[in-house]
Amino acid sequence: MTAQVSELIELLSLERLEDNLFRGQSRDIGTKYVFGGQVLGQALSAAQATMDAVQEPRSAHSLHAYFLRAGDIDAPIVYLVDRTRDGGSFSVRRVTAVQHGQPIFFLAASFQRAEDGQAQHQLSMPEVPKPDDIAPTPDPSPEQLARLPSKVQRWLSRQGPFEFRHVYPRDELNPPKRPPFQQVWFKLSQRVGDAPELHRALLAYASDFHLLGTATFPHGISYYQPNVLMASLDHALWFHRPFRADEWLLYSIDSPSAQDGRGLARGQVFDLGGKLVASTAQEGLIRVINEAKD
Repeated sequence: MTAQVSELIELLSLERLEDNLFRGQSRDIGTKYVFGGQVLGQALSAAQATMDAVQEPRSAHSLHAYFLRAGDIDAPIVYLVDRTRDGGSFSVRRVTAVQHGQPIFFLAASFQRAEDGQAQHQLSMPEVPKPDDIAPTPDPSPEQLARLPSKVQRWLSRQGPFEFRHVYPRDELNPPKRPPFQQVWFKLSQRVGDAPELHRALLAYASDFHLLGTATFPHGISYYQPNVLMASLDHALWFHRPFRADEWLLYSIDSPSAQDGRGLARGQVFDLGGKLVASTAQEGLIRVINEAKD
C-alpha cells in the first residue's frame, strides 16, 4: 500500500477513548485549515463504530453536517457520539467534533437495516468519456508554482491518495468563465479492503473535493487566487447503492445558485456501470476580497 493511501486509512481509523468517545489525528494537505472531507470522514467513522450494539447490521444512508469553526491542522480532533435512537429499522447518531475545548463540527447520520424496496429508479449517468480515455491532469510548471502562496504550492505539488480525471478540465490558475457544471472521474489510487464502512468513509472524504469549486465557474475565480476566500458551511451526503471507492466513480456536479457570499453545489456519484451510488449537496462561503487601491 502506498504511503498516501496508508496514511488516509490510518486517518479514518480513530482511536477509541470510551464507548462513545473517539480521537482522530489531523493532516496538513496544503489547505490553510483542516480539510473538510477529513472531518466528515472521521465523524462518519465514529458514528459507524457505535453501531456495534445493534443486533442486525445497519448501513449509513444519509449524513447532514455543519462546519462551525475552522479546524487546526496541528491538533487532534475529539469526536463525541450521541446514540440518539435505535428503532426497528433505523438508527440515528449525532456526532460533535471538538478541538481546543470548542465544537468545530456537527454531524447527524442515519442508518438503516437492509430492506428490499418495491419502488426503485435512478437518473441516468451523463454520457461522458470513460476515465481510461482521459489523460491525467498535468502538473503545474515550476514557474506557475513559484507565483502561488506556499500553501497552494504544497496542495498542487502533493501526490494525494485519490486520482482525479476531469472530463472538461479548467485552468484553475487562470480560470475562464463557464457554466457551473463539471464531471470528474475519481478513485482511490490503490486497492483496499472490502469493508463497506471503510468505502463509505473514503467517499465522504473525497466528496469534499471539487464540489464547492463548481459554484465559482461563472465568475472566473478560483480558490487558488489569494483574494478569494472559500469555506464549507454545510455538507449532505446520501448513499444509495453499494460501491467501491477504489474503483472509478464519476462525480457529476452542478451549482444552481450563488448569492449573498454563499454558493450551493450538488453532486451525483455514479459507478463505472452507470449506477447512481451516492448524492451530495453543499453550501459554502465564497468571498472575493477587493484589493486595496493605491
